[in-house]
Amino acid sequence: MADADPDSLPIEDYLAQGGVLTAPGNAPARYRAELMRLMASFVDSELAGSAGFADTINDAPGIKERIAASRIVLEKTDHAGRVLEVMASFGADAGRYAVHYPWAARLPRDADIGATRHGGDRRLSVLHYPLEGWIDAVAMNALMGRAVALQLKELEKVSYQPLAEVFRTITPREVRHAELGMEGLRRIVETADGRTKARAAIAYWRPRVAASFGLSGSGRYEMLARLGLRHAPNETLLAAWQSTIGSELATLGLAEKGTAR
Repeated sequence: MADADPDSLPIEDYLAQGGVLTAPGNAPARYRAELMRLMASFVDSELAGSAGFADTINDAPGIKERIAASRIVLEKTDHAGRVLEVMASFGADAGRYAVHYPWAARLPRDADIGATRHGGDRRLSVLHYPLEGWIDAVAMNALMGRAVALQLKELEKVSYQPLAEVFRTITPREVRHAELGMEGLRRIVETADGRTKARAAIAYWRPRVAASFGLSGSGRYEMLARLGLRHAPNETLLAAWQSTIGSELATLGLAEKGTAR
């Protein structure tokens, strides 16, 4: 927490200097709106991700894989619930939220929506695309898991302290989801057929996961940074993800042709 005194500074100056808020009653209208938007995006993405991955449990090739997939589904739903509790303190109807949108709904596989939100919920764009079988699901989970881990490190620093604390409890489990994805890929590439299918899945999902970081040079970033809701711009997070995932894919022999990323 910053040493700034909230009673002697305009709220944006207090937040920009690292100040935090601790209760809904302290949050001005603009801050509340942006905080709710941030939380809705996370909750919707977790619920959509969980719903989509649930259908792949029966595609898992063994007991350990089924357990890993079930764990991801369970914990993502739990994470949504934890953040939804914070939303409820701001007036959200937590009782209706989980059934308000068709979380398992997906667009056609060949759709191309970039980073655009679609439909009534606020899930990340990548979660509008369907999974096709076990290898495809593992590849997506490995790539997206690393993205979520980076994004959560950013969210751990949000200026609304009760939410930041929730994100800090969630992060280790989401990091483990990404590790489970990479462990699954490692087993898949042990065969030539698995490696071929994994390459195809990664080629499909990598640009879609990249788009989930949002646009470079976003005009909203500066405003969110002043409110203490963002600390690193989209392009910085994307570059970190590309570096991390590139190294891991190269280790598995899955680097894109012509690059070690």
